[in-house]
Amino acid sequence: MSTVKPDSILLIDDEADVLTAHGQSLELAGFKVHTFSSAEAGLAAFSDSFDGIIVCDLRMPGMDGLELFRRVKEIDPDVPVILVSGHADIATAVNAVRQGAYDFLSKPFLPEQLVLTAQRALERRALTLEVRQLRDTRPDAVEGGPLFGTSSAITALRRTIAQVAEIDVDILIEGETGTGKSLVAAMLHAQSTRSRRQMVTIDCGAIPDALLDEELFGVAQGAYPAAYKSRVGRLELAHKSTLFLDAIDAAPIKVQQKLHRALEVREVTPLGANQSRPFDARIVAASSTQLAERVQEGTFFPTLLFRLNSLTLKIPPLRQRREDIPLLYGLFLEQAAKRHGRKPAALTPEIYRYLRSHDWPGNVRELNRFAEQNVLGLWDAKLAAPRIDQSPTSDKLKTRVAEFEKAFIEQTLQEAGGDIQTAIASLGLPRKTFYDKVKRLNIALSDFRSRP
Repeated sequence: MSTVKPDSILLIDDEADVLTAHGQSLELAGFKVHTFSSAEAGLAAFSDSFDGIIVCDLRMPGMDGLELFRRVKEIDPDVPVILVSGHADIATAVNAVRQGAYDFLSKPFLPEQLVLTAQRALERRALTLEVRQLRDTRPDAVEGGPLFGTSSAITALRRTIAQVAEIDVDILIEGETGTGKSLVAAMLHAQSTRSRRQMVTIDCGAIPDALLDEELFGVAQGAYPAAYKSRVGRLELAHKSTLFLDAIDAAPIKVQQKLHRALEVREVTPLGANQSRPFDARIVAASSTQLAERVQEGTFFPTLLFRLNSLTLKIPPLRQRREDIPLLYGLFLEQAAKRHGRKPAALTPEIYRYLRSHDWPGNVRELNRFAEQNVLGLWDAKLAAPRIDQSPTSDKLKTRVAEFEKAFIEQTLQEAGGDIQTAIASLGLPRKTFYDKVKRLNIALSDFRSRP
């Protein structure tokens, strides 16, 4: 996200004692206060680059507060102006609010009222500046294809992709779910010498273990009773192109071993075939977990990792490049609005606070879905609150559920003698879901593998 946090206030009042008292109250609240004894002096210090707010007395000699408000609005129509009025001027102040002034304070008022009103006005100012950033920073001004952003991490990643795309070596992409691993793979292929042919993709986590072997290596006619005709596997289909192995960490260990052998000799032997066939494909593999950790757990074939990671690209999670969120949200908002034939949703204070405070565990994919929900009017700030509920009751329930889930998985592993495949089958879970739970619940698979 943008690091701009407006905290500057132009405070204008012709009464010296009042100016001093109000200035001290605002400074004690942590604001940067610039005091002026006339509207003329305050206006001279104002420009369209000022990122704060204005607090001005309404009745002053010479230029009054209402005229100052009008002059300021000609320079920057979005700057919040708070007018301070006496009882006789309340009607004038109300009329100014109708014309676009942020608010007014009627004398006498407590210092706390001044501070609270200023805080709200500065929050509005921050919101306006974010909207301007979304409007002014256009996607077509950012190089690098679908990985938009100006943070150092994502800029370095785009630069690295451009540098290695034409190097004809296998590449491993590591990143959390929703960070854009498939987009990186597409960029690598599009910028490579193999881009004339379509990239071939296979999601290893979405295909049942029993079928993944056939999908990768193919099947010869008559390999088994139902194999009425030969079928070419993805490795052969990717000849002279790129094969994207998504969720490689979800592939069973036996398939990993066979894949390593095929990549080592660049030959594939379909199921039931007597002869191997050469293929020339560049391999781009992606994992949402650290494969080095999976090797230590014994769930990933070590030499396959060595074969894949001659080059490794790590995609940073969205929470580590928060300054990119305004640009990405603005882009997704426009895309969703165009897709559904609607106007982009307004950036309300509630949405603004959510963009800033949310950790985005689903990363860019979650942000995209959030933008679409806003375009369709489906997101409600009140309904979003339970997602981050940290009450003792909520924590206690979550803890009990996690403890039960962990105990159940550990008991299943123990009964399976540490055999991962048997445990997964017994639990009835997809491989990827199983490993996600193992990681989240801090279950050490190696402990069960060593037991009898």
